[in-house]
Amino acid sequence: MNERVTRLRDESVNTRPSINSERAVLLTHFFRDEQLETVSPAIRRARSFQYLMEHKTVYLGRDELIVGERGPAPKVTPTYPEICCHTVEELEILDSREKVAYHVDATTRDNYRDEIIPFWKGKTIREKIFQEMTPDWFDAYQAGVFTEFMEQRAPGHTALDEKIYKKGLIGLKAEIRQALEELDFMNDHHAYSRQQQLNAMDIAANAVIRYAERHSDAAAEMARNESDPDRAAELENIARICRHVPAHPPRNFREALQAYWFVHVAVITELNTWDAISPGRLDQHLIPFYRNDLKKGILTVESARELLQCFWIKFNNQPAPPKVGVTAEESGTYNDFALISLGGLKRDGSDGVNELSFLILDVLEEMELVQPHCCVQLSQKNPDRIVKRAVEVNRTGVGQPSMFNADAVVQDLFRR
Repeated sequence: MNERVTRLRDESVNTRPSINSERAVLLTHFFRDEQLETVSPAIRRARSFQYLMEHKTVYLGRDELIVGERGPAPKVTPTYPEICCHTVEELEILDSREKVAYHVDATTRDNYRDEIIPFWKGKTIREKIFQEMTPDWFDAYQAGVFTEFMEQRAPGHTALDEKIYKKGLIGLKAEIRQALEELDFMNDHHAYSRQQQLNAMDIAANAVIRYAERHSDAAAEMARNESDPDRAAELENIARICRHVPAHPPRNFREALQAYWFVHVAVITELNTWDAISPGRLDQHLIPFYRNDLKKGILTVESARELLQCFWIKFNNQPAPPKVGVTAEESGTYNDFALISLGGLKRDGSDGVNELSFLILDVLEEMELVQPHCCVQLSQKNPDRIVKRAVEVNRTGVGQPSMFNADAVVQDLFRR
């Protein structure tokens, strides 16, 4: 670990997780002030997301190479009152409990007491779901027959595919336009709802592009005021990168990491998707950029390692938003359970292990962070050295990577 990574890692590890009401206040203002009665649910959601991405705090920390945070600063998590709304008493418990505590400042408590709770009372998704449940269901819930059924969050368990790396959001917008032109309102009774969904997707894509542009503007401004010429050059480069991705396909390894991260932050800003919004097969997605940059001489193995380490820290900066019903038994982790999958098989069934598989395992071993999590898919087609390296990392005590039989998984998929 070089000095930059050490400083960023220390900040991430030593900063106490906290809750901030910025997102909740912004969303409250949007739904309170906008005229939304005649707007479809899809457009309403998209416009509220656009409002968040336009107004949420842009944070660029000292030494950072990868930028973007879910909250206003590292280790600060927002809240999601539209899904379920914490009480002031729950916030106080979160601030004082011995395990998995979250600092809650006076401003956040006051915002909840004076503005957020009064507006969202009776309007949350959780409350609307509970209104439809039977007494028998409540008895089972209170008895602990089940304790969590996604009433406090959106489903996760999702891995990003290669689209963001190959098309960018402007390419996605072109697909949306094409789909809109192909709608058949005369013969398809779902055409209107599809139109609304497609228009909402277009609004959301614009929102993420604008969020990246705001980082570009902030980095450029910081560069103009930076006295250290080396850091000023870094900030200028950050400004150029954020102007290009994720609007356009990334052109190099660093842009690929930044493109993914902006999309990741956008997803976890829009909804509390705890858990497992994941980069997926990161070694497969990044290897074309890695090899091409090495060939061009614009990347070294060590600079790639540093970028991956900064990427690791960004994940660790995102403590999972706490649930309501805030006992340690219910909400006993800061982990968002993002997963990076290495090795395994390619689409054509050939060996999927590459040089990035090993570099990522090196980063995993060195960083010793709770998240992101890594797994290695193992196949008989993989070289023995990937098994050896995965075991070497695991035996250090970091609890990672987990290992899965890729051949058995493929066979099971064919059976289905």
